[in-house]
Amino acid sequence: MPSPTGHAARLVLAVLLFTFVMTPVAGAAARRPTPASTASWTAQPAGNGSGTDGGRPYFYLEGPPGTVLQDRLSVTNSGTAPVTVRLRGADAYNAEDGDPAVRGGKGSTGTGAWLRTAAAQVTVPARTRADVPFSVTVPTGATPGDHPGAIVVRSGDRSVGVRVQLRVGGPTLAALTVEDVTVSGRTIHYTLVNRGNTALAPRIAVGADGVFGTLLRREARTLPVELLPGQRVRLSEPWRDAPALDSVTVRLRVTAAGGAHSEATARAVFVPWAPVTGGALLLLAAVAAGAYAYRLRRSRRRPPDDGGPGRSSGVQQHSERRNLVKAGAES
Repeated sequence: MPSPTGHAARLVLAVLLFTFVMTPVAGAAARRPTPASTASWTAQPAGNGSGTDGGRPYFYLEGPPGTVLQDRLSVTNSGTAPVTVRLRGADAYNAEDGDPAVRGGKGSTGTGAWLRTAAAQVTVPARTRADVPFSVTVPTGATPGDHPGAIVVRSGDRSVGVRVQLRVGGPTLAALTVEDVTVSGRTIHYTLVNRGNTALAPRIAVGADGVFGTLLRREARTLPVELLPGQRVRLSEPWRDAPALDSVTVRLRVTAAGGAHSEATARAVFVPWAPVTGGALLLLAAVAAGAYAYRLRRSRRRPPDDGGPGRSSGVQQHSERRNLVKAGAES
């Protein structure tokens, strides 16, 4: 029977072995950093502490050339581990489909190049908010109007852009054109170009007239895009009830605040090619069949040939035999 001392020794040995096995694993887990992409953090404009400007969707800064404008960015870490973020300024622009995008690397020449954060890298402790000051130095030669930009906040493989809307003081111009209108199937394609120096929220009205009257009338409505200065976007307008057979003139009219307006037209011919092609093939087949039948009837009605060397020789031989018979009778 085992003694109590043996039981105690085995218990101590088991505890030591468990501790030896588990300690490296626990230590490794404690040293393993939390992936930045899974950390819960946000970036947005900071409030002023009074609650009057909390929840701003973007920064709005305005000033004449040569001024220095300042504000603060809030980075909030609601996770359980520290998060390190990198900050940089960037120019903003519209992608081909109208969605906002930012310049990468050193491609910025406007607001992104004029913007400086107080620190290029910030570590935010768990469940903490860090307010990072930044400034925008407007060059003395900056053109008046809107200069869109952003502060890009990045940690690991996650990147967030906080919009900065900078307006440089001076005369502004709202100018807009609609170009390259085409009709493809049941879709109207067109290009909008902001030729002024202010951001525009364009409105569009669409109409189409055919040979037999009005086919489409859509009242002016605001498009879900913001057209930045100097930018162009390619957009489309669905036309599900387009005609099957008609010659159509499509007319687009765009407007925006500040008196910007433009109009463009395009012509389109709708033809149901499948039935037309099938009918053409049937018509060709009918014409070919008719031509063949006509030639066949002509060949059957052609009179027998009474000429030719063979027939002349036979007639001559028959005449000679008849003359010989006649001469024998006479003798």
